[in-house]
Amino acid sequence: MSRTSIPVDEETKERLDDLKRDDETWDEFLQRITSDREPMTFGAWDDDEADEAMKHLRDGRERPER
Repeated sequence: MSRTSIPVDEETKERLDDLKRDDETWDEFLQRITSDREPMTFGAWDDDEADEAMKHLRDGRERPER
């Protein structure tokens, strides 16, 4: 595996430090923030969408009586 260094300003490094999780390597952090997958964020759904998702979740948990 090849290694490289990327020079950044001190202010940029501080901003990246604030975003990086304590339990991840710098490589894991950079992979996470450059991922094509869109992370789910708080408030991603409006109330109607959240209610619909909860309904589907509850319906999926119900078991037919035998």
